[in-house]
Parts: sequence; C-alpha cells; structure tokens
Amino acid sequence: MTIELITFDLDDTLWDTAPVIVRAEAVLRDWLTTHAPKAGALEVADFQALRLRVLTEQPELKHRISALRRRVLFHALQDTGYGDAQRLADEAFEVFIEARHALEVFAQAEPTLAALARDYALGVVTNGNADVRRIGLGHHFKFVLCAEDIGIAKPDARLFHEALLRGAVTAGAAVHVGDHPGDDIAGAQQAGLRAVWFNPGGKHWDGDKAPDAEIGCLSELPSVLKQF
Repeated sequence: MTIELITFDLDDTLWDTAPVIVRAEAVLRDWLTTHAPKAGALEVADFQALRLRVLTEQPELKHRISALRRRVLFHALQDTGYGDAQRLADEAFEVFIEARHALEVFAQAEPTLAALARDYALGVVTNGNADVRRIGLGHHFKFVLCAEDIGIAKPDARLFHEALLRGAVTAGAAVHVGDHPGDDIAGAQQAGLRAVWFNPGGKHWDGDKAPDAEIGCLSELPSVLKQF
C-alpha cells in the first residue's frame, strides 16, 4: 500500500531533550527563588512527593503533563503560604514552558521535514509538551497530536488510531518515526502502522518485534520510506 502519512515523535527524535529539560528546571528554580523563595527552597524530594499527591487525587492528570506541573506548582506555593498561589503557579509554568522551547533541533530535521512534506502528509504524535508550532516547525505538519490533548499516551494504540483519523488514512498507509522502542515502535506496530526506529546512538535492539526500519540520521528517512 502507498504510504501517505508520516507521523513523528518529537523529544529525542527531532531534538535532544535531556539538556533542555535540565535547563528549564534550573530556570524555573531560579524564578521561584526570586519570586517565591519559600517555594524555591523546597527540595526535589518535596516536589516529587507533591507530584505523587496530585496524581493520587487526580489520576486523570497522569498523561496531561502540563496540567500536572501546574497543579504541583500550585500546591507547592499554597503549602508554603502564598495567598496568590494560582497566579504565581501560572507565571512559574510560563517561565518553565518558555525555557522548555529554548531548544536546537537536529541539523537534518528541517531539511528532512521540508523534503518529506512535498510527498507525504506529516503529523506529530508525542507524549511530551513541546509544541512544534512554537519552535517554527509547525508549518510542516498537517496535525499535532499530544497525549495531553486526549489523556492517552503512547504506547496506547488509541493515540495512533486518533492520528490515523486526523490524517484520514488507514494504518497500512502510515509510518511512525520515533526513538523509543516501546512508546514509538511497539506502540505504532500494535496499532497497525509501520515503524521506523530513530537510533543515532547505534543502540542494540532488544524489543520483542523488530522495527520495520532503522535510521541513524533523519536524512536517511526519505530513501527508507521509498523502500516500503
């Protein structure tokens, strides 16, 4: 069957995520230290405990990571005595999410997306809260599907089924590209899509079912797709 839709994971597929999150957390901590020092003095373990508390009270936030972070910030501020905890939590989250988007995409991401967009419809399927529209890549994609939009996360096949609906294609006409063996490769295959493993580090595959293809650089993707 002819391939019509290519969906992409974002974190660690179009950019390196770990250093971005580390920086964003540091920026958030600095902001809290300045604007809400009692909350800024909380230990990492305190925030982890608050996260568990919020998830116990609101388990529906498990896959809505932005809403979850907002609630954790709210409780951190409220518990440390700030009467305007909601306002401060909203401001703190905006500081974090701005830093979350201060990232550098992989060198081959933009040219590869531009080339693929000429021949295929492109979509995003991500568990994260980065927004491709906010970093200037949104024009390449027909749709952006985040786990927190519908409260379902990869590898749940329902997220991929929703992507097929938005792309108006059947599973046989779609390919998913991602770095995670479980969330991306197994999840996509369970939903009936073919899956391309982005593996720039040359890791050994140890999943149950092998990916349909493997690439070490995004620039390899167009030729791999033509082989399907």
